[in-house]
Amino acid sequence: MLPLLGVAVMAGGFLLRLNPLLVVAAAAVAAGLGAGLPPAEILAAFGKAFNDSRFVTLIYIVLPVVGLLERYGLQERARSLILSLRGATTGRLLLAYMIFRQITAALGLTSIAGHPQTVRPLVAPMAEAAAGDDPDRREEARAMAAATDNIGLFFGEDIFLAIGSILLIKGFFATQGIVLEPLQLSVWAIPSAILALLIHGGRLLWRDRAR
Repeated sequence: MLPLLGVAVMAGGFLLRLNPLLVVAAAAVAAGLGAGLPPAEILAAFGKAFNDSRFVTLIYIVLPVVGLLERYGLQERARSLILSLRGATTGRLLLAYMIFRQITAALGLTSIAGHPQTVRPLVAPMAEAAAGDDPDRREEARAMAAATDNIGLFFGEDIFLAIGSILLIKGFFATQGIVLEPLQLSVWAIPSAILALLIHGGRLLWRDRAR
């Protein structure tokens, strides 16, 4: 029962609206002490958890860099670039980005692009510039840029063997007595990704022709 002290500490900390990070850390320490672990082992567990998930902290490096780039004209440069390309349209631009997003997600590089580091500072301004000066069209282009990233990532990442969703599906089927290999699940994700590309890509090009 003593290891459950961590739950009590966490509940009390959240009720008192204390700093969430401190509450979780204190709850982990309380649970470890309640389980009879020496302080050295608790500290070692913290270090191992941080090392195993250190990629989570990369966002604290990426966001300031993106902010500095935007401050010094990244979005304006992106708009100027798309305006200088003859024949560039919102649909063609976003279709190319979706193909890139799906391929990289299928290779497990899910963090190589995304809303904060790619869509907001680059893709959305380029899509808006290609849409012209109509405020409604520019707003629609911004929304389609965000949707394209979501669709490309969602249907592309399941092709990668070691992604969390594949492992979750495998674990669920295992509880039902159905043994499946991750490769079997990822192979069957390929048709879905192709259909998503064709359907959403068709929508993007159709919107270009509808204007």
